[in-house]
Amino acid sequence: MERQIRPIYEALDTGSNKSAIVACNKLLKKHPKNELIKTLKALALVRSQKVEESLVLCDEVLAAKPTNDAVLTAMMHVLRGLGRHNDMVTMFEEAYKQQPTNEDLAAQTFFANVRVLNWKAAQQIATRMHKQFQEDRYIYWSVISAILQANDSMTAPNMRSLLYQLAHRLVTSSPTPSYVNADRFHLHLSILRELKLFDEARTLLESDIGKSICSASLACNELRRDIWRLQGLLEDEGTKAELRITEQNDRNWLEFLSVLDATFSSITSAQDPDQSMKSEASLRLAKTEELFTKLAAEDGRKDRSALLALLELEKRARLHGISNDPNRMVDLMKQYFEEIGDKACCFEDLKPYLALEATDSEKWMSFLQSLTPSFTNTNDLQRLINCHKLLRQNLSLDDLTMSAESSRATLYTQQYLEGLKLGASLPMTELQPADDLAILAGNVFVNLWKISSDEKYLYNAVALLEFALTKSKQSFQTRLMLIRIYRLLGAPSMALEHYRIMQIKQVQHDTLSHFILSRSSTFSLAASGDLTFSTECLEASQIYVSNTQDTGDYIVRAFTGEKYSKIPEFIIFEDRLDNSLQRDIIKIEHLRMRLTHEAISSDIIDMELIELKFIFDRLHHDNRDFEIIADYQPRNSQKFSDQTQLFGKSEGSGWLCTFLKVYIRAFQQGSDLDDTVEEKLLIGDRPKQTSPQNKLILKDRLRERKDEELAELTPDELAFANYANSLADWLEPYHDHARPPPGVVLAEAAKLAELKTGHPLKGVEIPPKNPNGNTNGSTKKDEEPPAVTEAPATVVRYFDEMKIRFEEVKSASSPSLALHVATLMQEAFLLFVVETLRFKMPSVVKVNKLGTLVQQFKPIRANAVAVLREVSSSLIKRSEQDATADQRKHFVDGCSPITALNIDHDFVLGVAKKLTDSRKKVTEGVGKGLARVCTSYN
Repeated sequence: MERQIRPIYEALDTGSNKSAIVACNKLLKKHPKNELIKTLKALALVRSQKVEESLVLCDEVLAAKPTNDAVLTAMMHVLRGLGRHNDMVTMFEEAYKQQPTNEDLAAQTFFANVRVLNWKAAQQIATRMHKQFQEDRYIYWSVISAILQANDSMTAPNMRSLLYQLAHRLVTSSPTPSYVNADRFHLHLSILRELKLFDEARTLLESDIGKSICSASLACNELRRDIWRLQGLLEDEGTKAELRITEQNDRNWLEFLSVLDATFSSITSAQDPDQSMKSEASLRLAKTEELFTKLAAEDGRKDRSALLALLELEKRARLHGISNDPNRMVDLMKQYFEEIGDKACCFEDLKPYLALEATDSEKWMSFLQSLTPSFTNTNDLQRLINCHKLLRQNLSLDDLTMSAESSRATLYTQQYLEGLKLGASLPMTELQPADDLAILAGNVFVNLWKISSDEKYLYNAVALLEFALTKSKQSFQTRLMLIRIYRLLGAPSMALEHYRIMQIKQVQHDTLSHFILSRSSTFSLAASGDLTFSTECLEASQIYVSNTQDTGDYIVRAFTGEKYSKIPEFIIFEDRLDNSLQRDIIKIEHLRMRLTHEAISSDIIDMELIELKFIFDRLHHDNRDFEIIADYQPRNSQKFSDQTQLFGKSEGSGWLCTFLKVYIRAFQQGSDLDDTVEEKLLIGDRPKQTSPQNKLILKDRLRERKDEELAELTPDELAFANYANSLADWLEPYHDHARPPPGVVLAEAAKLAELKTGHPLKGVEIPPKNPNGNTNGSTKKDEEPPAVTEAPATVVRYFDEMKIRFEEVKSASSPSLALHVATLMQEAFLLFVVETLRFKMPSVVKVNKLGTLVQQFKPIRANAVAVLREVSSSLIKRSEQDATADQRKHFVDGCSPITALNIDHDFVLGVAKKLTDSRKKVTEGVGKGLARVCTSYN
């Protein structure tokens, strides 16, 4: 049998699922009851997306309660593919019951519970395993399971304390002490910290082996510091840190922070420190200052920790009112710049200390302005760059005039071109030492655009940054800036080109994809058949799929390798990705594109409804990185990231919540699925609920309109949301009246499943037929339909009002806002199609006596189509004007500030051509897409 099954494994390993199914079918004719063959066929079917067929085999194998290791392993993959993790737990528990002496099976049962984060069951299994198999590590499996259960948000506060006490009892009863392993020791310390058993913790930490572990383990050492802080031993820790710094030459910044914390401990621990406390702190301040000054002199340029510590010391001294020298902060900043000014880290190091008082700020600015620019070597160039960055940070709003900013842009560009000579011999894989000057100039040009609203300054930024990329192809920051600016200019294909060149990988999709996918439906050409942005959404979403599949395995490996300190980190990582705000923003954007491309049907509505309801129950984490982009705008002005935000609004949790409400309401009304039907037909497990709001009735939550959520919408999105709500309010009673009973819906689903698989749908009984030959419940009860009311004015006037809005914005230089308005109008029309799909069938309208209602749809639809066709023609006409020679000349003429500095005219013309071609492509594509949508649903 093993020889016969081997080809099936090979086919599955190579992705030849069809061959695997054929091979399984041949063997099943000879061995119809073989569990392994059935399981392998189910796996091949799941991987072939033939879910209904795989379910039948899957249920047969589960019903047989397998214990064979090969069957269990294969079934684990099948059930994970189907999202049936709870069934996986049940399968292993049943197998373990049949073979209670099988240690491997016990471990698999434990890990099955770990994968679904069922810590209570995992803890009980681990305890049983220790009693049965006498393996020490199982005690710690039980301990960490109890801790993780205690830390679960759904665990009651009183239960949390009991679980930690249980964990403490288990650790102290272990035959081997916790310090035999650094991770066990870390686990023990974390329990003592939680239970505030500081004396016991101190005994462990001050033992020779405890000191040894903390010196070798960063995690244990960090925990030790936290325990010392909680116990109020800041002074003691500071003394020890001072010894480590002076005697062991330890330059870990955490050691310096410990000394700093100890210096001000008497003041920070008191709510209202008196003069004696301040005097005591002043004495310590002098001592610490002497120490850091000595270290700074010894270390010189080889280590900047002591210099930074002096700055932090003075900052804290001023905060507590015990600084003795009013000039000291500026003097220290000067010293730091003189020592470290030729290193790239200088600006970020000094940034926290730049909020100076007026007198100090003048002295600091005067010092920087007195420095003489030099291009002798890369060190001098870096010093110049740091000088410009630091000067710019402290500019006041009065300094940001058009003429002053224009002069700065010219100066930075000139010096950038001059600095390129120092990197002329570098290979193309290296960054140019002058890159930051181009980025500085880009920041200034964007600021000029914000001040003047003149797009020519964005043209200058684009041309200069594109030129910089010819010298520094690997400049990540330059590409991020270009992505932001190109989206403002309505050139999405150019933005996407730079985004793809950066080769975003793994979890970066979660933190950085917002740069290109935020409101990406505005630029989507899916309606005209171009799925570029839809594909980008799917690719960016792969990290969430792999997280679901892989992170559970990482947790299992951490248990196996006894890396207990890593397990909470993996769980937090998994949770942050599972409930990622960006994940679900991408989902909504993809849905908006999908509806423009695929024919709207009940299947799409039902599938999307279930997924959106799951999303709505999540408590989201915002993992997006907005700080990564280089920001050299003055401290008191708007950040570069905010300046370049498309339409001036960021998609946040409020935006997501609003669009979820819009689509869930629309899909609920367009779907025949109620909660009963959904529960019967749902294949995988329901996601774990994380939002405390889900205790409210869903219908009430969907109707809520919160000001803080609506504030994240653009004015045009707000108009769309108002339209969607009015449409849903109007049609809701008619949908409720016309929707078939759950029994009828289940009966139809069962029939379809039986036709596909030849087997009845598990758990669903088809109601008997009545004497008329109809399934019971399929005829509408003799009840009057709700009285038909006139369509709300918000719905009737929406397309005419948005047409006026489109006329206002269509002539803007950048097409972005016009596209935003046009795609929202298209979305409103498609939402109308979703809401009225049920009433498309004449039989439904007749049975439910809703002919008067349907008559009202016709003028609304006709007006929407007419308006969209006009907008379509206008966009197509504009696209013909976007890529003309005059438009390219307008771009080049606007770039005179940089072409005057010897940036090649032909190069700028090439950038202009790419920009205008990109604009033409998107305006033409959206215009044709609108026409296609009108034709499809007219």
